[in-house]
Amino acid sequence: MKTNKYLIDFYNNYDEDSRLRLKHGLVEFFTTMRYIEKYIKPNDHVLEVGAGTGRYSHTLARQGYTVDAVELVEHNIEIFNQNTQSDEDITITQGNAKDLSIFPDNKYDMTLLLGPLYHLYSIEDKQQALREAIRVTKQGGVIFAAYVISDGCLLDEGFKRSNINVAEYVEKGLIDSLTFDTKSESKDLFELVCKEDIDNLMSIFPVTRLHYVASDGCALFMREAVDTMDNDTFELYLKYHFATCEREDLLGVTSHAIDIFRK
Repeated sequence: MKTNKYLIDFYNNYDEDSRLRLKHGLVEFFTTMRYIEKYIKPNDHVLEVGAGTGRYSHTLARQGYTVDAVELVEHNIEIFNQNTQSDEDITITQGNAKDLSIFPDNKYDMTLLLGPLYHLYSIEDKQQALREAIRVTKQGGVIFAAYVISDGCLLDEGFKRSNINVAEYVEKGLIDSLTFDTKSESKDLFELVCKEDIDNLMSIFPVTRLHYVASDGCALFMREAVDTMDNDTFELYLKYHFATCEREDLLGVTSHAIDIFRK
């Protein structure tokens, strides 16, 4: 499948593990962990779908939680296994977010879907991945679903860094010239959405939203400044970010968002 080829080629040549260790990547990591720690309970069983190289799975396993992980890309699984410590209660299986049939209904206390929705391009595929994540989660369990947000990416990767040719995308009809709504293709690697798209996706599911979080806010847009902050300034910046990451007037100004909901 061509979509998978683009994806596998990208992650075979991308150091995802290191990205989350740079200060601007740590904003997203610390924010996500802050909300995970808000809801995770002792002895919880966690499933991470699209675990990548295991940054979240290993962190939780090293805190004593039982973690099962699913990952599509073999290269990522190799790194995941290299990072596994002997005392971790953790498994990893190669698989696809749209088909978690190897796992039974209502098995997990918490399910993390922190990457797959970046790379699914139709409403049907995204809802199938969400449906599977919800199915395997216990009643009352919590699901985290992450998205790449269009406005933050257009500002950062488009207008600031020119990694996205905004004018060309407008000309091709992939960006609306009036609303700047986006359409993505598999060769673009990342599906860009806004909160209204996420609300529409979730409207069919009988779940309760707990939080909608701008998980990295302006951190990618101002990554050079964030990465060179001294520790005290970075700690202050994190306090600012945590205080504002659910503020409605700032929710669109982010490169990533997490939708957190209860089954």
